[in-house]
Amino acid sequence: MPDRPEDVAKVFAKADFPWWIAGGYAIELLVGRVLRPHGDLDVLVLRRDQALVRDLLADWDLYVADPPGQGKLRAWRPGEVLRIPLHDIWCRCTPEAPWSVQLMLDEVEGAQWVSRRDPEIRLPIDRLGRTSDAGIPYLAPEVQLFYKAKATRDKDETDFEAALPLLDTSARVWLTDAIKAVAPGHPWLRQILSV
Repeated sequence: MPDRPEDVAKVFAKADFPWWIAGGYAIELLVGRVLRPHGDLDVLVLRRDQALVRDLLADWDLYVADPPGQGKLRAWRPGEVLRIPLHDIWCRCTPEAPWSVQLMLDEVEGAQWVSRRDPEIRLPIDRLGRTSDAGIPYLAPEVQLFYKAKATRDKDETDFEAALPLLDTSARVWLTDAIKAVAPGHPWLRQILSV
């Protein structure tokens, strides 16, 4: 059962599509140390690559959150194309195993990643990820923090405080603009600009 980014990297080693560790583990890959406990492992893939993901995980037990955010899961059938708004896939090695990986499908237009929260928020796909010293791809911290800014919890504050000093100017500017677009009064904005 994958329970660390290294384990997921082994599962995805044969992937011929881009993928990135997301969530709190993405922040830990940035800072190079453990920050807190985790309930699962998040992996971001592009919606256009979902058939490749489905093939890669053909032996896994895969369920999609349908409808999103309602706590209901249903099997993701082989050959089924998941369309917007479906974007959250829960994965486990076998039906008896605990859920271990949460796949998230994100949108693209051409060479641009497009936020599902606001299609005006974009980033070139080649800036969407970074690679850890161990060679593990992870979601760019500014994008991960943008996702975490929606409804911050203690763990999101921990991740924000650890990642903020490591963001370069362009990442801070992008994060500021993205948060302003969806939450103009967000408390993180003052901190981002004061670094």
